[in-house]
Amino acid sequence: MPATPAWPPKSAPRLFVDGPLDIGAQVSVEGPQAHYLARVMRVAPGDAVVLCDDATGEWAAQVESAGKRDVRLAVAGLLRPREAVPDFTLCAALLKKDRFDLVLEKACELGAARIQPVLTRRCVADKLNLERARAILVEAAEQCARTALPELLAPVKLESLLRQWDPARALFFADENGGANAAAEFAAHPGPAALLTGPEGGFDEAERQAIRALPQAHPITLGPRILRGETAAIAGLALWMGTRGDW
Repeated sequence: MPATPAWPPKSAPRLFVDGPLDIGAQVSVEGPQAHYLARVMRVAPGDAVVLCDDATGEWAAQVESAGKRDVRLAVAGLLRPREAVPDFTLCAALLKKDRFDLVLEKACELGAARIQPVLTRRCVADKLNLERARAILVEAAEQCARTALPELLAPVKLESLLRQWDPARALFFADENGGANAAAEFAAHPGPAALLTGPEGGFDEAERQAIRALPQAHPITLGPRILRGETAAIAGLALWMGTRGDW
């Protein structure tokens, strides 16, 4: 006797929607998400869609109708609760648009709880379209099957970031001039953490001194080579997750 196919199938489309969701809830999807379901994925009544609400978790839903402008779904059951996310903040200096897009995408995939864009003296970019940035995070979360969206904070100047720093949070400073072994420092400082990485031109000397003067700052090295801003952010986050995170 053939096995009953799993439902929802792994190929089911996955979307973040406004919640909270619950069994029996009716969900109407419009705009780009409706276009994606109806025109790209070509869903039909009875098909499965996986929904996340960034609050309760991941839910299986069934398509009730698929029109040109909206798709209606009925929530059938909870697949898994919202994941617990390690208390880690990526404080990344703003980079050129395509490079910072990559940081956003990979920070989401790697499991960052929040992302704090930072403005430094050598930043080439000085603005961030938060709506567009959040859309990148949502798309990345859908692709990598996260049930918790990273919190995206508004860009802040480095001086303000340091002045308002939470005394209970360790700040690992990726200093191109050198520091302690990153993995060893991560392991030596449990608890809430953050990683600060620089812009294309690096930090200037005054900024470096201000960071090092913060009691919670721990200068680290990410190896013998000078890394691009996006590489340092991604590599440092990956190393922290492998050492202290949910890997």
